Amino acid sequence: MLTITQVLYDQIVAHARKDHPDEACGVVAGPAGADRPERFIPMLNAAMSPTFYEFDSGDLLKLYRELDDRDEDPVVIYHSHTATEAYPSRTDISYANEPGAHYVLVSTADTDGLGEFQFRSFRIVDGEVSEEEVRVVDSY
Repeated sequence: MLTITQVLYDQIVAHARKDHPDEACGVVAGPAGADRPERFIPMLNAAMSPTFYEFDSGDLLKLYRELDDRDEDPVVIYHSHTATEAYPSRTDISYANEPGAHYVLVSTADTDGLGEFQFRSFRIVDGEVSEEEVRVVDSY
C-alpha cells in the first residue's frame, strides 16, 4: 500500500494538470529504507510528448547524486497519461528499474466516467505489475 500525504497527492495532480497535454513526470523522495514519501521533486519531461515521458539524463544523474547525499530513496516515481487510463504501458513497464518504488500514474483523460483524474499506484518488479491501494493522509 502507498501511504501519501494530501499535500504530496495534490502536488502530483497539479503537476499533471500543468503539463497537460504533455505527460508530466517526477519523483517523491523519502528517507532511505523508510518507504515514506516526503520530498516532491517535479522533473522535466525531456520528450515533451503527450504519449511518452523521459527524464533528462543530466537531471536524472543530478537527482541520484542528490538522493545519495541526502540518504534518500526514490519512494514514488510518477508520471501522467494524457489520453489513456492510469495503468502502466509496455514502455512504462520496461523502464521500471526501481523495484522498491511505488509507480504512480495520474490520468488527465476521462476514460472511465469516474472523473477527469485517476490517481493509481503500482509495484513493478521484473516486468510484473501489481496495483496497490493508495491511502491519502493529512500527515505521517
